[in-house]
Amino acid sequence: MSIIPISASACYKVEIAGGLLSSLGQRAAQVVSGRVAFVVTDDVVADFCLHRAVSSLEDAGFRVFTHIIPHGEQSKAGPNYLELLNLLAESRLTRSDLLVALGGGVVGDLAGFTAATYLRGIPYIQIPTTLLAMVDSSVGGKTAINLPMGKNLAGAFYPPKYVLCDPEILSTLPENVFRDGCAEVIKYAVLGSPKLFCVLMHRPIVEQLPEVIETCITMKRNYVQEDEFDRGARQFLNLGHTLGHGVELASNYTLSHGQAVAVGMAMVSRAAVSLGFCTAETCRNIEELLTRFGLPTRTEIPHCDLLQAALGDKKRQGDKLTLVVPKEIGHCILHRIGVEELPRWIALGG
Repeated sequence: MSIIPISASACYKVEIAGGLLSSLGQRAAQVVSGRVAFVVTDDVVADFCLHRAVSSLEDAGFRVFTHIIPHGEQSKAGPNYLELLNLLAESRLTRSDLLVALGGGVVGDLAGFTAATYLRGIPYIQIPTTLLAMVDSSVGGKTAINLPMGKNLAGAFYPPKYVLCDPEILSTLPENVFRDGCAEVIKYAVLGSPKLFCVLMHRPIVEQLPEVIETCITMKRNYVQEDEFDRGARQFLNLGHTLGHGVELASNYTLSHGQAVAVGMAMVSRAAVSLGFCTAETCRNIEELLTRFGLPTRTEIPHCDLLQAALGDKKRQGDKLTLVVPKEIGHCILHRIGVEELPRWIALGG
């Protein structure tokens, strides 16, 4: 078992080990004094994980409520958020009780934002069930829902009490969902680990899951501890996301988050070559690795549609945007541009 401590505005642990889902009740009893738990999951995860989670909580003395949402990005929206708030109120959850996010990034974001705002904050535990959620979205305390104008536009920084990563769960994932997580793993390699990049070039992720998950979470931990509220170094984690979120929104979420981030990384890399920030070889290596993992590097979305979607990015500050630009594998920079420069980046990256 690997244990990664996170020390920010709140301190919590991320545990990585096969079979951890069965210990949920034991971990939950350590972090809350109440004995009521509300588990949020989606209709895919429910089939193979919900019973084990509920049984573990009940064995530890919890009275358990459950709520199942439809899978997919469309569920991370206002109506589901309000419905969940009302269900927590009807279940009489108190500040000493517990919300459990059992699922991928959509479930984690929705449940986390609900936990942050119900009764002005109740404890919650993240149990990520996708590779993407394990290596990225379940750690760091970012919670959010989408608005019609953009992704994650309503949210809060609200750390969980615990994160349990059980790699055995990943064996149940469809191939396309697993690939989404690979996009975030590649992001971490491009950001700060030439060693990880080289390993990914030569060995499948499935052969080294616990090690890869631990490497990515440790990197994210370091960014979060340095800049919890995303005003400085944590912005590096947005590599591929400014254009990627635009791709995701403009596609009406028919492209998954991982696919969109892959396209965003490739686009910013191609533009970086044209503008003299990095070499063509660096860009080719990034595109080659994305392709090896079955991820797209281009989109057919018209540039004008992508531009309008990207301009709604939550990280925009007035008429400025900060792009994460690769210089070489393992070294990126934060490059601040005016919004009037974004069409050029999109055109050069297309």
